[in-house]
Amino acid sequence: MPNFTPIDLGPSAPEEITTGPSGRAHVKMYRLAEDAITEATTDIELAREFIAHGELSAKSIQNSQKELYRFLTWCREEAKKTLAQLNVADLNNYKEFLKNPPPEWVSKTKWPRSDPRYRPFTGPLSDPSRRQAMIAVKGLMGFAEQTGYLRRNPGALVRNVKAPSASRITRYLTQGAIALALETVSSRPADTPAAFRRRARDRFLLIAFAHTGARLNEIVSASMGSIYTEGNGRWWLDVVGKGNKPRRLPVPPEMLEAFQSYRVAFELLPQTSRTDRMPLVLSSRSREPARITDEAAAEAIKAVFADAARAADAKGDQDTAATLRQASAHWLRHSMLTNHANNGVQLKTLQDTAGHENIATTAAYLHKTDNERHDEIIRSVNGKSVL
Repeated sequence: MPNFTPIDLGPSAPEEITTGPSGRAHVKMYRLAEDAITEATTDIELAREFIAHGELSAKSIQNSQKELYRFLTWCREEAKKTLAQLNVADLNNYKEFLKNPPPEWVSKTKWPRSDPRYRPFTGPLSDPSRRQAMIAVKGLMGFAEQTGYLRRNPGALVRNVKAPSASRITRYLTQGAIALALETVSSRPADTPAAFRRRARDRFLLIAFAHTGARLNEIVSASMGSIYTEGNGRWWLDVVGKGNKPRRLPVPPEMLEAFQSYRVAFELLPQTSRTDRMPLVLSSRSREPARITDEAAAEAIKAVFADAARAADAKGDQDTAATLRQASAHWLRHSMLTNHANNGVQLKTLQDTAGHENIATTAAYLHKTDNERHDEIIRSVNGKSVL
């Protein structure tokens, strides 16, 4: 059985870094470049520096940590090599490894990394996920070469995974599916204080994502004071998006009500001030206010959708159930933008709300739903000759 010892890729002082007795990723490297500008002396130290200072293309720091944990563990357990020993064939082998990881690397349950039952994968990665994983790996290798940690970068010769790109957005939920998810989470049993807090928090999360179209990390990184009014009846949510660019998003009455109910469930006053730095998304289990991770927030929304899928199955609506089982928090962003685009909201307004640099990205949301398109075509055919 491979050793899935947790690797801390978060920032830390050099004296806190330890050398593992047998982990290849911990082995001190011989400095090949004379003008190296990195202080890293091990693969893990280099990965820490890359995450802290590198130009990452992954969606978030946490995702990069996850991808590089997998890669460094694979180097140690499967390839039995350090970064300096890897070649193009090794990296291509890892690319194939992601497509079908061995059973001992897989667990359907996402255990904490400190749990001995933890496994790096829940199953094979899709082509888009493999592409993101390899972008992180190649980014690390490029960083290693640029800083003088490695003399050569075999990742430069590894082709990216080709992932099909859709010309329009398809991963979104209908208003009926979102309404079912909201009904499901609102009717959850809450027979303990923690369950009561969790129900209110997850209901707020669902409504917040559906109404603002904010990205997962933007909501999780916000504070309680990020939701505010300037006294003119308009409520806003301040977030910081990609490239540390701030945006403020309109907060409708339904979201404000969910926010206030959520705060009351945590024994807080319904409203707060703009100076309140308490995390916006709180752990339902912690006695002291504690921010949950991006991963925990994503899993909370996935759990809401799983419950809603079971409710759809019980109603005999297999199509909605199948869609909900695939959905994630990011689908709510797509849903919000799609619904507003179809309702005639100007693209410039949606671009500013979504935080898209290019309006062409926003334009992908401007389309009729498949059902509307289907019905319009059929209405045109009925009673008329088109052949």
